[in-house]
Amino acid sequence: MAPSPSSGDPALYAIEYTPEYNQFIEKLAAYHEQRGTEFIREPKVGARQIDLLKLYQRVMSYGGYDKVSDEKKAWRGLGDEFALGNAHQPALAFSLKSVYYKNLAAYEISTVHGKEPPPKEILEHQTAKGGGLLTRTLENFKSRKQTADDQSEASGEDGTPSRDRNGSEEAPGSGGRITRGLRQAPPQRVLFQSDTQSSRPTRHVPSTPQHQSHGTSTSYNPSSNIDNMSLAVANYEPRPQMPMTLRPIITPGNNPVEFSRRQIAKIASLDAATGKPSSLTNRGVMLPGSGFDGPNIYVRCLCSLKSAIPSEQDYALHHLVKISMERGDKYRFESFSGLAEALIEKLLEASSLFYKVDWRISYNYDKTMMGIDTLDGIEGTPDILQRIEQLEKREIDDNIQTAAFSDALLQINEAALTMRNMVMLEENAQYVSEMAPLRDFLSIALNLPRLHCLVELKHYALDIAEQLTKYLHLDDADPLYISLLAQLESEDRGAVLTSLRAISRISMTLEENNLLHGVPRAALQRIIYWTLLYDEEMVHACLDFLYQYTAVVSNVDFLVSTVHVEPLVNQLTRLLAYGARDVYSSLLLTNEVRRSSPQELAKLPRELLVQLLRLDEPERSSQWLRCLFEEDKDESITQIKLWTAYQDRFLPVIGETNRSILPAADFIKNVSTTFAEKANAQVQTGLVPKFVIKGIRMRHVPVDFQGKEYSECLWGIFPGNSHSKCGEFFMSPQEMFFHIMELHLHTPMSPGVIFTNRGGQFTCAWGSCTRFHHHPATRLSDLASHIKLHLPPSHIPKAQAEGPSAAKKAKLSYVTPPVKVNFRWQQTAVDENQAAAGIPLSAVLVLRNLARNLSKTDADETALKLSGVSWVDQLFKPVEPKLYEVLAHNKPLATYVTDLLSAINDP
Repeated sequence: MAPSPSSGDPALYAIEYTPEYNQFIEKLAAYHEQRGTEFIREPKVGARQIDLLKLYQRVMSYGGYDKVSDEKKAWRGLGDEFALGNAHQPALAFSLKSVYYKNLAAYEISTVHGKEPPPKEILEHQTAKGGGLLTRTLENFKSRKQTADDQSEASGEDGTPSRDRNGSEEAPGSGGRITRGLRQAPPQRVLFQSDTQSSRPTRHVPSTPQHQSHGTSTSYNPSSNIDNMSLAVANYEPRPQMPMTLRPIITPGNNPVEFSRRQIAKIASLDAATGKPSSLTNRGVMLPGSGFDGPNIYVRCLCSLKSAIPSEQDYALHHLVKISMERGDKYRFESFSGLAEALIEKLLEASSLFYKVDWRISYNYDKTMMGIDTLDGIEGTPDILQRIEQLEKREIDDNIQTAAFSDALLQINEAALTMRNMVMLEENAQYVSEMAPLRDFLSIALNLPRLHCLVELKHYALDIAEQLTKYLHLDDADPLYISLLAQLESEDRGAVLTSLRAISRISMTLEENNLLHGVPRAALQRIIYWTLLYDEEMVHACLDFLYQYTAVVSNVDFLVSTVHVEPLVNQLTRLLAYGARDVYSSLLLTNEVRRSSPQELAKLPRELLVQLLRLDEPERSSQWLRCLFEEDKDESITQIKLWTAYQDRFLPVIGETNRSILPAADFIKNVSTTFAEKANAQVQTGLVPKFVIKGIRMRHVPVDFQGKEYSECLWGIFPGNSHSKCGEFFMSPQEMFFHIMELHLHTPMSPGVIFTNRGGQFTCAWGSCTRFHHHPATRLSDLASHIKLHLPPSHIPKAQAEGPSAAKKAKLSYVTPPVKVNFRWQQTAVDENQAAAGIPLSAVLVLRNLARNLSKTDADETALKLSGVSWVDQLFKPVEPKLYEVLAHNKPLATYVTDLLSAINDP
């Protein structure tokens, strides 16, 4: 890049009417006049007039228009140099680029590059967006335009999407377009949770999101494939606000020179023959189809849908599906008046494909003039189901369909999918819930013939109903309520699942109670059977329905009178442990206790001394340290004391074997090597410096090479003094027993030989034991049997895999661990507040409703008269022990089970 002059200096780029400038402008004006294009001598960008000569020279210093456009933010840098301002820099930079493009681009191609510039229709009459100047030839422009037209036809950007079919679309019930793929599954949803407080029991809403699943359909509508989304939908954003350009009007008073020049130019432009302005005076007029983008994609889709022109409706529905899926959170019905009504009118056309009817919507309060094909647009059509039964059916082959039928059904499916996507937004759902024609359509769609080609449309209708029923109050005679109940007899899992959710949501946001009257016995029996399935979504939907249903006493009366309820209660009790896992915790009874360091070094057991004497230095000193010392960052021992203890122990016996012990300096270094983690030699400053080993302490009890502790003999040496003790250490209880008998009781012992029993008076001198102190034993065998009670237990051999360091690292001998109590309970599903949720909560709420309402039913009075046993006792006494078990072990459900047991025992 050429070096830039000092940027931001307004005087630097002010127009200077030098001879060079005037000659350049006149030459440029003649060029544009010959080319037949409009030329502005002193164009303005923002509030500043642009010197075309300086702009041309600056762009040429970069290497031309293409070089500046290829470099990122280069035009913005030129805008800074021309002091255009800091506000709206991108817009000002594009305006500067457009000034060059309109006035100097063709001139650059002719003079600098020596080529013929393209026609004005593909240069000056186009915007500055796009490729470079040298590629804008007539041939390249036609090729690029043809490619854009082909892409537009396929994607629906600027025209109606293609209706060509491929082989896969000829399948029965298929309506997919060649440019589309399979539709993605609907997004996961969480069942609605009401924020209002009502008098009825609180609804349970599961904490985990429920995934919408539908049955397999033989027809599909691939319009919602995100990979095929058109760029107009994906990249559309409102056009940025451009700064307003204010241009002063040239008058003889404020600019006489320019006014005179323009008058001369105007006279010169007159036709000499006729005296009228030539055709060049029309330059600059915006002709139709050039420079105007038209309405945005949203407005155009709305107008196309209302036009009733099939090709325009194809375009509108094609894009509405994508807009509603990708930008449904910003696309609201209230912002586009008439869109919901147009979609409903399109949906009602579904009946015309299967019945000889053309529904019309009437908003007239006079109901007497309505025919069988007229729907009440104000209050809804209460007899819509009876009207459907009276309609004459058309002969439809579910396997072979005409092209016109497939295209019409495709449009209806796209309209239904658009409506379904948009009502996922709560504002849209509440908006259309007040539209009676939409409720009529749902009743019509759910009662269309059972054909494979209608599976997709019915699923969309159920999804729409699921979002709307929470804003509707439906009694047992409402056509939509009856239609939803009829779907429970379907073999389609998706239809059953969505219907249950829609029924459970009725009146959820309203003050009116959802009584759920009129549910057939067969439907209730099916729901009870479905709770036995290993299908979490289905079980959850059934329990949510049963919770609403059992909240009404009359429903409970009908349930126990017509259906076998015992299996339901047993299954609900089992579901209280659904997904339970064991949780362990502990409660500390005492704190950790740390023993103080002993004052004297523990005695070295004889068998351990023999093992140490077999080793050579420095291994002998390392093992001696490990057996009698351990790491402790808070303790220390003087170096002289440590070395003296080692020397006193081994120097007398080493001399007899002609061996030597480790020198003092090497011994101190070996201490840090043996306890590498914490031990190190230090000098403590003071009046007298003290040389210590920091990080180790003496053991109370020595350990062997594998880290197992020895047992100390606590037999008192001096009778009557409980603090005097033998202090010898032994590994096995048998060796300690032999030691006590031989050394302290003076009775010779040998392995495999019974000691010689003798009479006398014998007392126990073990520690603080007072056995035989008041009544001494008269036989030595009695005392020997008692001594075995004091002996330590035999050591259990450890696994070889643990190694010699496993016992050492397991615990510290000077730390007594705290005493704690372990607890175990069962944990079922919980929400973010650790409160009960999921299937177990739904199950206990249904059980609680049954226990509370059974005693209020007529069936309970009848049972008491006939058998003397109430329905509460018949259903809940067999499972009462299991309920107490859940109360004891399931912490999240404890509160709810307590209420349930109270209702059982105190009906």
